Amino acid sequence: MAFDQIKMMNDLRKAQNELKKEIIEVEAGDGAVVVQVTGELKVKKINIDPKQVDLDDISELEHWLEIAIRDGLAKAQEVAAEKMKPLMGSLGKLGL
Repeated sequence: MAFDQIKMMNDLRKAQNELKKEIIEVEAGDGAVVVQVTGELKVKKINIDPKQVDLDDISELEHWLEIAIRDGLAKAQEVAAEKMKPLMGSLGKLGL
């Protein structure tokens, strides 16, 4: 049983490390805003194309940021859930 626990914990750490490296990129406003989110659900980078932003309408930019961040986090959650799914059944067997 101890070997199974060690293997499972190693598999879990490996999956977590892979999620750190996973980058999900989404855009809003036809590319005006591009957001990168890691598999750990952390915003890594935000790019704003100044040519596509109307500074007289900042609320539009704010809206695009909200959309891109929301969609990026949602996609990152999906990626994380998919990567962790195979491990979840085994964790229950270990009493974690």
